[in-house]
Amino acid sequence: MVLSTPPLLSTLEALAVAIDAKDNSSVGHIPRMRLYATALARALGVSESDIQGIDVAAILHDIGKLAVPEHILLKAGPLTPDEFQKIRAHPKVGADIVSAVPFPYAVAPLILGHHERWDGTGYPDGLEGDAIPLGARILSVADCFDTATSERPGHKGMNTDAAIGLLREESATGLDPLVVEAFLKILPTVQADARAMDKSALEARSTGVFEDVRQAHREIHGLYAIAQTMGTSLGVSDTMALIAEKLTELVPFSCAALFLHDAETQTLRCRFATGTDADIVRQVSVHSEEGLTGWVAHNRRALVNAKPGADLEAAGLADLQTTLQSALACPLVFGDRLIGTLSVYHTDEAFYRDDHRRILDHIAQQVAAVISNSIRFEQKQEDSLTDPLTGLPNTGFLFMYLTRELARAERLKSQLGLLVIHLDDLIGINRTHGHYAGDRALCEVARVLRSAIRPYDVAVRYKGREFIVVLSGCGAGELEQRRLEMKKSVDGLYFETAPGKRLKLTISSGGAIFPEDGRTYGALLGMASNRL
Repeated sequence: MVLSTPPLLSTLEALAVAIDAKDNSSVGHIPRMRLYATALARALGVSESDIQGIDVAAILHDIGKLAVPEHILLKAGPLTPDEFQKIRAHPKVGADIVSAVPFPYAVAPLILGHHERWDGTGYPDGLEGDAIPLGARILSVADCFDTATSERPGHKGMNTDAAIGLLREESATGLDPLVVEAFLKILPTVQADARAMDKSALEARSTGVFEDVRQAHREIHGLYAIAQTMGTSLGVSDTMALIAEKLTELVPFSCAALFLHDAETQTLRCRFATGTDADIVRQVSVHSEEGLTGWVAHNRRALVNAKPGADLEAAGLADLQTTLQSALACPLVFGDRLIGTLSVYHTDEAFYRDDHRRILDHIAQQVAAVISNSIRFEQKQEDSLTDPLTGLPNTGFLFMYLTRELARAERLKSQLGLLVIHLDDLIGINRTHGHYAGDRALCEVARVLRSAIRPYDVAVRYKGREFIVVLSGCGAGELEQRRLEMKKSVDGLYFETAPGKRLKLTISSGGAIFPEDGRTYGALLGMASNRL
C-alpha cells in the first residue's frame, strides 16, 4: 500500500491544517514543517523512502493534540503541572492514532519522539542521543525553528538571527548538534522557499472551511478569556476594559459600551464606553423601555443594526452628532436579575449580522456574571470606605483622598483648605438623652455638611464627634467664610430628642490652608485642631 502520492498527502495535510486552525497555530506551519524537514533529511543523506516517512510525520506530528482539552490549548499564561502533563500526552496519542495506518515507512516512532531531547530530558520516554530516531530529531529542529519565528496569540515571533541563536543554544542539550548544523547550512535556501509558500497558505486558510474552524476557535478562546476575568477583583470599568479587549477579536466594533440598570429609578446609565464617540455614549442615561437600550433591557432581547441615535433622542441628547451608524445590543441577565445591556456600535450602516448577534448573546451570558461580581466588589470597597452611621466617607477614605489632593495642589501650585469640625457636647447628649439621640445628632450634622459643600469638595466622618471637610482651591479668606456658613447652618439646627423635646445643636471648627499652614496631612490637621 503506497500513500505517498500527492493527492493522499494533500488529504493528510488538509486534516493537519484543520487541526492547527483549531489550535490557533500560525498560518503555514504544516507546509513549512514539511519543507524544512524534507530538505534537512536530504541534506543529511536520508534515503528517499525514509524521507517520505519524515514528510508524513511532519504533516501529522501534532495530531495527538486532538486529545488535549481546549482550555489548555487556549491558555495564554504558564501551564500548571497537571496541564503540562496533558500536553505531554499528545506525542503518544498521535503515535497511537498513526500506528493504526499501514504506512510503508516509519511514521509513528517519529511522531512519538519529536519532543524527546538530546540530553534525555524530553518526553514521553526520556530517550537520549542516538536512541531518538533520526527522523524525530529532524522534526524537533524544524519545529523549534518554525515555532520560534512564527507569530501566534501571546507569542511574538523572533527574527532569524535570534532563532539561530536559540538553535545554537539548544544544540547538544535539546537538539542533535549535527542536525542543527545541517539545518543552518540549508536555512537561507529553505527560508526563501518558505516565504513564497506563506502567501498561498494564508489565502487558503482565510477562506472556506479553515476559516470556519478558526472562527469557532476564536469564539471559544474569546469566551474562555472573558470567563477568566470572573476570578479577578476589579471594578466595573477595569473589568469592562479587559472584556472590550477580548470582545474585539470576536465582534468587530467602532465603539463598545456597558449600561447598568438601576432598579429603583428604572433607568439605564452608561457606565463604560470605549472607541469612536465614546465621550458621547458615556452621557447616555435612559428610562427602561426608551431608546434602543431601554427596549433591549425591558424585552430582554437583542437588537441588531438598531440606530444609535434612538438612545441620544431618549436621553435628550439629540443635538449631539455621532458618526456611529449601527448598533448591536444584548441584555445582561444574571439569574433573574437584569444587570444592564452590552452594546457594540459601528460607523458602517447595517454592519452587524445574525452571526454577530449569536456570538454577542453567548458573550453576554458570561459578561453578566462578571459584571455582577464587579458591582459587588465595588460595593464592598465603598462599604469599607464609608462610615456606616452617617453615610459619609470615613478615615480610610480621607487618608487616600487627602494624599492625592495634596500632591495635586503641590503640582499645580494651588491652595487647599481643611476644616476640623466638632459636634459640641456629644457626651452630654448621650448621657441625658441616650446614645440613639447622639447618633441622630451626628447624622444631622453630616446631612448639613453634605449639603453645604461644593460637588468637588469632601466631608468626612473622622472619629467620635469629629468631622473633616476638604475644600479644593480654597484660600484663607474663602475658608473662613465657608467655616462661618457651616457653623451658622448647624447652630440654627434643632431636632426632637423625644416627642415635644427639642435640642439645639452647635459645632466648633477650625481651619488650615495648604501650603501656608503646613504641607502634610498631619501638619494641617494639627493646625486646624489648634484653631477650634
